[in-house]
Amino acid sequence: MTARQGVHPAWLPPEAFRAIGSRRTIVLGDGPLAGTVRDEVAEARARYGGAGGPPYDLVLALAATRPLPAAAEAVLAESARRSGGPIGDEGFVLARRDGVTVLLAGGPAGLLYGLFHVVRLGERAFGAAFPAEHHRPATRLRVLDHWDNVDVHPVMGQVERGYAGGSIFWRDGAPRGDLARVRAYGRLLAACGVNAVTVNNVNVHATEARLLTERLGDVAAIADTLRPYGVRVHLAVGFSSPVDPGGLPTADPLDDDVREWWAGATERVYGMIPDFGGYLVKADSEGRPGPFAYGRGHAEGANMLAEALEPFGGVVRWRAFVYDHRQDWRDRSTDRARAAYDHFVPLDGRFRDNVILQVKHGPMDFQAREPVSPLIAAMPATRLAVEFQVTQEYTGQQRHVCHLAPMWSEVLGFRPSGPGGPDVAGIVAGADGGLAGVSNVGDDAYWTGHPLAQANLYAFGRLAWAPGADPGAILDEWIGLTFAAAGDLERLRRTLHAIMDGSWRTYERYTAPLGVGFMVSPGHHYGPHVDGYEYSPWGTYHHADRDGVGVDRTRATGTGFTGQYPPPWSEVYESLERCPDELLLFFHHVPYGHVLRGGSTVVQHIYDTHFAGVEEVAAARSRWEGLAGVVDPDLHARVTALFDEQFRCATEWRDQVNAYFFRKSGVPDARGRPIP
Repeated sequence: MTARQGVHPAWLPPEAFRAIGSRRTIVLGDGPLAGTVRDEVAEARARYGGAGGPPYDLVLALAATRPLPAAAEAVLAESARRSGGPIGDEGFVLARRDGVTVLLAGGPAGLLYGLFHVVRLGERAFGAAFPAEHHRPATRLRVLDHWDNVDVHPVMGQVERGYAGGSIFWRDGAPRGDLARVRAYGRLLAACGVNAVTVNNVNVHATEARLLTERLGDVAAIADTLRPYGVRVHLAVGFSSPVDPGGLPTADPLDDDVREWWAGATERVYGMIPDFGGYLVKADSEGRPGPFAYGRGHAEGANMLAEALEPFGGVVRWRAFVYDHRQDWRDRSTDRARAAYDHFVPLDGRFRDNVILQVKHGPMDFQAREPVSPLIAAMPATRLAVEFQVTQEYTGQQRHVCHLAPMWSEVLGFRPSGPGGPDVAGIVAGADGGLAGVSNVGDDAYWTGHPLAQANLYAFGRLAWAPGADPGAILDEWIGLTFAAAGDLERLRRTLHAIMDGSWRTYERYTAPLGVGFMVSPGHHYGPHVDGYEYSPWGTYHHADRDGVGVDRTRATGTGFTGQYPPPWSEVYESLERCPDELLLFFHHVPYGHVLRGGSTVVQHIYDTHFAGVEEVAAARSRWEGLAGVVDPDLHARVTALFDEQFRCATEWRDQVNAYFFRKSGVPDARGRPIP
């Protein structure tokens, strides 16, 4: 199905099921998720002529089922010898022997995930024999947070920081009622490994607050629709809900009436949604109410909610995005980057076991380049989730091609304590935390506005499942599934890799240089405005003057932020000589003539990269034009129009940034290129 016919199938077009649908398949297991697997297999068989009787080409079974076909029994025995451990509720074992492909799952969710893994493999699942492979997710919680408003917000609209149309859940204060679209969404999520969604904005407004009370039936209907694909619903709640809509005079977390109110509200939630996942909370951040109003701390606020959720197995995710957004820009000792660490490190070990502290991957706010947040390595006694922004607020707003998997992979592979220590993915897994992504989905026919931005949603799920996976391989999976019907798939693969593999770095080149961020137009955050936030209570970000540029975050002369990192990074970032060039201006204020490792000065690097970024966009646009006739014409036209906008905007970025730094520094471009 193409967008012309309705909703684009993304990475689950019918053609992706050809390998399964043409085989003789048996599904063994009971329960709703096993029923979903049967339905998927039956639909594929009906389309491609497969059968359900023996001899079987494919066995999809719960490992506890008895009797199993002989090939499956042999694979189960082999798996026990090879791994010695349980398969796991969401895990599965896959092998091919004696001409039969066998998938054995530890639980119903594993059977569902295993099915979609076989879909990804396609014909490779039915080729040469291979031994038992054990697959299980690295983290238990793999959640997408929708910033969807029930009512249309007068500033932020139906979806805050959404770039793909309206909400798939809500429209103008009411449920959309289009549950077929929600079910299709759950199917896409299961196919890439996501197992939870938050269905409303973390900035909880008046109507959204009532989803917990009189609007709970609306949430239950969404949960019922997503349940067949193993996706659990979470709800963003306002800390002040006991006051409004609850009617109490206070939301003090230590007040007995408040605690009883939350206990009662939570019991009612689980009465209607037995598999409810939990609460997401933004408190005492950017004006949102929280425990500070009552002289309490974050741990006291989070623990109150955790206490209400604990009898039902739910979790509270408490966002660590807390900072002073009413700063005096003249005070160079104030540093937004320090805030989360300063707020939360003293609380390590004080949170209940079902509290997950949700930490943005960087210390600022989803910029195209920033260091990994030091908070991730600083709370060993607290469950942590790392938060990525799949919606492209600061990376082109889904009007620009910016494939984010390489950035996320760098974050997940970063080792805060140096080469001998665990990486971020290991820290999160060891803390029994998870990965959270801010959703990039809307009601656009292509789901994500820009058809190629679907790859970011797919990659988030795949990296949440397997953080060590190669971003290029994940992109290759997405291409093979999404364009399974393409006439010249190999040409399409080559072209899309050429366009997308380096697109994050291309975006970085024509926007913010060397770790500087926030040079965006205030409010909507699209397009350049070099000083847009520089003299703002929200923070200051580049400190450019006539002598140099960059924020001094050293311990010796700056804000001391480098001291929040453990060795060796505390010393690497402190040192002007050792600090990586790509983060130089995040940690240091340097003269425009400072020479980088590659031999270029800072100001010349700014000029060169901004010219290069525009040239790279032009080259990508040309490559895409060459795919006319290879992909669906509607999709080709949509991406072509978006490339035109990306080129226009990249040119604007180049001209504004280069002109700004030419006027600040007085240093001309060494290559003599025109600067407006």
